[in-house]
Amino acid sequence: MAISERGEADRRLDQAARAAWLYYVKSKRQDDIAQELGISRQIVQRLIALALSENLISFQVRHPLSECIALADRLKEKFGLQFCEVALNEAGNTEDIPAVATVAAHYLDNVLMQKSPVTIAVGNGTAMRETVMRVSAAERPQHRCVSLMGNLTPHGRASRHDVVTKLAERINAQSYPLPMPLVAATVSERDILQAQLGYKTLRGLVDEASLLVMGSGNVGWQAGIHADGFITDPELAEAMDAGAVGEVLGGVIDKSGRFVEVSYFERLTSLFRAPNSKQATLLVSSGQIRVPAIHAALTGKIANALITDENTAKSVLAV
Repeated sequence: MAISERGEADRRLDQAARAAWLYYVKSKRQDDIAQELGISRQIVQRLIALALSENLISFQVRHPLSECIALADRLKEKFGLQFCEVALNEAGNTEDIPAVATVAAHYLDNVLMQKSPVTIAVGNGTAMRETVMRVSAAERPQHRCVSLMGNLTPHGRASRHDVVTKLAERINAQSYPLPMPLVAATVSERDILQAQLGYKTLRGLVDEASLLVMGSGNVGWQAGIHADGFITDPELAEAMDAGAVGEVLGGVIDKSGRFVEVSYFERLTSLFRAPNSKQATLLVSSGQIRVPAIHAALTGKIANALITDENTAKSVLAV
């Protein structure tokens, strides 16, 4: 069997285990399972049958994913999440972006397979880049992919982590990048940029988007926004001194999930959206170094959905 075929078979077993868990352990109706997994009731029936035929079911789900499902349930309950999925990884792994990106890409595949137009807004960063690289190629010219953040340093250099264009290319969708610095040089420059018609168009698309997907970063001398040249040494030091524990869309947050208004915050051009219960804001993140950021973002309701790995999930729950 080819590697790609094995991967698809494994994903099918993972989904079968999840459906079986929800049906037999959580006592959910097949219609409810179908809605939660974003599939039809008929597919749920086939997945449960597959779980039985593959001996995944006895008195419990005999599949390593069962612990991940339990962790996801605990995270959903603790933070009031719409959706949570936890990827398997090996004990002792401090970070597993490939595993998390694979699960996130599979989730996006389910969203993007819709024939009706979908607007999805995405952030940048390593986890996001790895995710879109794994999204299945498709022809979805009716969909719109919108960037939540600029990809230029104050001096005009582009980051290698641009995501929106890559995603749009993968599915042949409409692309709406944000071609401006993540942090403007001055407040007046930011005001001029945000007054442009293109920015206002993106603002409207983000507000109506059915799904926002973003990563999170740590705040320290290894922080991505600093390493990529978006903020300076003094600006990073200011953020650390102010008690920032994480970064989302270029903004830094404290342990309660509130944005810290450091000096560069008012020059930030990112397109934030107030959390709400109707539209999903998905955080895709992995690694012990990002645990404070993940916990803070979920505590502050910056995100209402999460995809992470097993070890990171355990650490977030332990905070």
